[in-house]
Amino acid sequence: MEDLVKSRQRGVALLSTLIAVTLITVTVIDFTAATTLGSRIAGNQASEIRAAFLARSGVQVGLSLIMQDTRLVAQRPQPFDALTDIWNIPLPPIPVNGGSVSVKIEDETGKLSINQLVNPVTGVLNLPFMAVLAQLFAELKLPPELLGALVDWLDRDSVPSVNGAEADFYLGLTPPYEPRNGPMPTINDLRMVRGVDDQTFVVLRQYLTAAPTAQININTAPPQVIAATLAGLGADPSMAAAIVESRLNQPFMNPAQVAQLIPNAGALTGMQTPGAGGLTPGGFGQSGSVFTTQSTFFSITGLGTYAGTRKFVYAMVARNGLSPLVLNGWHEE
Repeated sequence: MEDLVKSRQRGVALLSTLIAVTLITVTVIDFTAATTLGSRIAGNQASEIRAAFLARSGVQVGLSLIMQDTRLVAQRPQPFDALTDIWNIPLPPIPVNGGSVSVKIEDETGKLSINQLVNPVTGVLNLPFMAVLAQLFAELKLPPELLGALVDWLDRDSVPSVNGAEADFYLGLTPPYEPRNGPMPTINDLRMVRGVDDQTFVVLRQYLTAAPTAQININTAPPQVIAATLAGLGADPSMAAAIVESRLNQPFMNPAQVAQLIPNAGALTGMQTPGAGGLTPGGFGQSGSVFTTQSTFFSITGLGTYAGTRKFVYAMVARNGLSPLVLNGWHEE
């Protein structure tokens, strides 16, 4: 009996030892995994920081290119901006200390300013501009009900437009949020508008901007923007092809040169020929030309990559002659 008791005691001791060893092993493995994971997280965070700084340096490169271009444009007998300028020359990725920097500059004056759709003070719809957007959406094969959603996002009232959406729709989403009910500060606002998914946003940002410009640079505008503008204002949209071909040979130096290509352009678009006071600035629903040949707003996209990590920085800048550039917007992701 005593031997049996001792045998059982040894068995219990062995089992306890095995359990203790197992617990220690599990603890060591868990600690090692946590340490490895922590090291990886720290490494990823360090890579993200490096990529972010590389992206910011890309924006600095863009700023330098725009300032250099500003000086070159000022030397022309009649200043104009075109796709042949240095800001539009593609740059290959720049290797920097194990990472890379890419930069892309776009002329926002060559796009349609979405904030023209609704007057921010009176809340009145800009019907000529609305007609242009309708033409553009048809050209891009986007659903027409998107126009109503944009109106409701920008206007101040809570009455839904046809196929539109007001606060009751957005507050029912997860997470809930309210419509802007005012001008878009950046074009990224489009992501939150009803009917704008990621694919639609990628398409629209090529043609729309939130920059506070009332005119379109005829030298840099995409053909779709030119065609939609002509059609929305009652002109022949097929003339867009002739405009694009003409600017390839020689960029337009003033809007009056565009009017020479379009029959009845002065009556349809409000273009005015130079007089004692020069060309009258204008825009949709205003006197003067909807077209310009000079650009004020540019967007810069800086992309930084490091150890498989990518960071984007988006900046919007405005220029006024040879004065320092003014930062109008900054976004990182």
